[in-house]
Amino acid sequence: MAHPLLARIAHLRPRTLRARIAVLLMALLAGVMAVSVLVAGSGISLFAHRVAERDMAANARVFEQLIATREGQMRESASVVARDFGFRSAVAGGDKATLGSALATLATRTGASVAAVVSLDGAVVTSPGAPPLDGAALLPALDAGRNGGVIAQGGQLALAVAAPIEMPDLAGWLVLAQPLGTQDLGALSRLSAVPIEAKVAPASALAPEQTALSLGTIGELPSPQGRQLVRLSALPSLQRGIEPRLILSHSLDSAMQAYRALNAALVGIALAGTLAGLALGLRIARSVTRPLSQLAEAARRYAGGTVAKVDVAGDAEVAALAQSFNAMVDAIEERERQIVHSALHDGLTGLPNRRFFIEKLDRAVARQSAAHRTMAVFVDLDNFKVINDTMGHPVGDALLREAGQRLQDLFPDHMVARFGGDEFGLLVTGLGEGADPASLARKIHSALNADVTVGGRAMQLTASFGVAVGPQDGTSGDELLKNADLALYRAKSEGKSTYHFFEASLDEEARRRRQLELDLGQAVREGHFELHFQPLYSMTQQRLKGFEALIRWNHPERGRISPADFIPLAEETGLIIPIGEWVIRQACAQAASWPGDISVAVNISPRQFSSPVLAQTIVQSLAAAGLPAHRLELEITESIFIGNVERTLGMLHGLRTLGVRIALDDFGTGYSSLSYLRSFPFDKLKIDQSFVRDLGNDASAHAIIRAITTLAAALGIETLAEGVELEATMDALRREGCDLVQGYLISRPVPAGAVAALVQQMNGGGALRRASA
Repeated sequence: MAHPLLARIAHLRPRTLRARIAVLLMALLAGVMAVSVLVAGSGISLFAHRVAERDMAANARVFEQLIATREGQMRESASVVARDFGFRSAVAGGDKATLGSALATLATRTGASVAAVVSLDGAVVTSPGAPPLDGAALLPALDAGRNGGVIAQGGQLALAVAAPIEMPDLAGWLVLAQPLGTQDLGALSRLSAVPIEAKVAPASALAPEQTALSLGTIGELPSPQGRQLVRLSALPSLQRGIEPRLILSHSLDSAMQAYRALNAALVGIALAGTLAGLALGLRIARSVTRPLSQLAEAARRYAGGTVAKVDVAGDAEVAALAQSFNAMVDAIEERERQIVHSALHDGLTGLPNRRFFIEKLDRAVARQSAAHRTMAVFVDLDNFKVINDTMGHPVGDALLREAGQRLQDLFPDHMVARFGGDEFGLLVTGLGEGADPASLARKIHSALNADVTVGGRAMQLTASFGVAVGPQDGTSGDELLKNADLALYRAKSEGKSTYHFFEASLDEEARRRRQLELDLGQAVREGHFELHFQPLYSMTQQRLKGFEALIRWNHPERGRISPADFIPLAEETGLIIPIGEWVIRQACAQAASWPGDISVAVNISPRQFSSPVLAQTIVQSLAAAGLPAHRLELEITESIFIGNVERTLGMLHGLRTLGVRIALDDFGTGYSSLSYLRSFPFDKLKIDQSFVRDLGNDASAHAIIRAITTLAAALGIETLAEGVELEATMDALRREGCDLVQGYLISRPVPAGAVAALVQQMNGGGALRRASA
């Protein structure tokens, strides 16, 4: 019986390749569709469950952040009121009427249900009409320094914050509380991306199945409304005997509902795909069989590295397939060419990039000799950032293209590359023993330091560059390029718009500079700095009015290092930010111990001025030291106005609102503009010492200082002259109307411990008593 059946099945087997392809395609498609539906259905269910858990976890964090944000808003409001002088006076005097009014206003403004003052003995004064607070139950947490958490209030839980009331010793706490009832938590739940039901309850009130859940994890629990995802998290408590829990629940059935329609759609798509596969299988089989052997042979040859194409002939389908294969080969070849070009060339200038330059430099160095030298030039455009900031990036891009083209025109047979930013490289190979690299350097300098017209604008193109010549300056590409970079750094340090050839001493200098950079980082971490203070003397009031804080670095091995050596390095490396923050904190702390209204002036570098945390650092430093804001003076230079003037003025006005004074340092030597004085009312102008020192032998110095003091007086701005070392100079400044002086004539900078004696010496008798040098 088995043999005739097998014979009939074999007889029904498709005999042609076309039929077998069609049947196999249909069977394969049907099988794939069936398996896909099963796998996708299971995967969708699993995915939906995981998505629901992920959404639950993400929104739980959002929910906790919303509670934390609300707590932070209440704490900020409480802290502002707790520091208010009138409020603290009412607390100190026991003025309950004033306290009640202030607490009622605070509660209304913050939306709190109760605002209260808890004294050190647990006594409570609440806003009128507010539910009572158990002050004694709050004292353990408040004494422990907690400033927020959950408390019991009127039979329900509430979110509370506390701010200390200091006069200056601790006199109590200002407490704000807001209920965590269903309505309040519902308002927060509506801010969540998925529907979440939230409530807060004591741990003792949880159901047994909820108690079994671990804190911070998501569990699946049954409920009358269906399966629920539940997450418990602990909230901080501000009251003794309360263990609050935040309970978040999300309906798993509702989360899965959206995916049921997707499963049904998958089944429909599978059936439609199977029917479509039957029709398409026959059509595809007809068009595939004939060109298969041609395509296979062409693909085999192409895989072996030979560009092979298929003859375009036969039926339309076959011709289209052949054309497509040939187009694919052409497209791959073109893309490979573009990828190679993009990998080795700069997109803006079209010049070779750093990678291509280094590859060619390595090949050139491998062939170099005393009679076949290699010259590597590292070029950097001067003040390019200023051009970008003031004239815009399109002008800057055009200037880069102009600089690259000038180098190409000067050296058409050698490689010119753009390394990135405003840096270029030039590689000159094959220099004989009689060739003069210095003459080539002069040509480069002439080409890159000239007037140019970019976008219809006339401007000055200036550049600095360093030159290294192999083999004497390097036997490898890396060494030669590094030495050219060292020479460029020396050229930049000599004033820009110049060039420098590599010398062996530059490498040693770079190592010393790197070691100094490492030591500077260690000094920041280990606190090797100290502040000295130089007096600021008022000639009109005949007394010392303040000090300028000057940083000193005591290196454990090299001794004292001049700020002129390490401050520029700190600017370059970004260490000026933590150093500047330390100076502000230390200066405020020292000034807080000085008598009377003597102020302290702190220099703010341009990089520190652009820091987004500058205002926060100042506020924290003043608060920590207890120093009134008007006794802190920030000295800035005119260079901060380069670039975004509006942003700079906004920063200055923001600092002014803190109450600190603003002085413009080195006035008249930088990017002076009277519009700055009109846009921002500086408190002080510091006249640069270059004008002060010329008073004895230059009449124009008198005219300049007289103009500055007259202008400042008309604008209500103080003037201070720096670098006063002679009695005659001080007398001349007094005649020209200068308000304050600073310099060795008054006193050299002194350590913090000598400030008090200096104040007593100079202000004790009302007349100028100079400190010894």
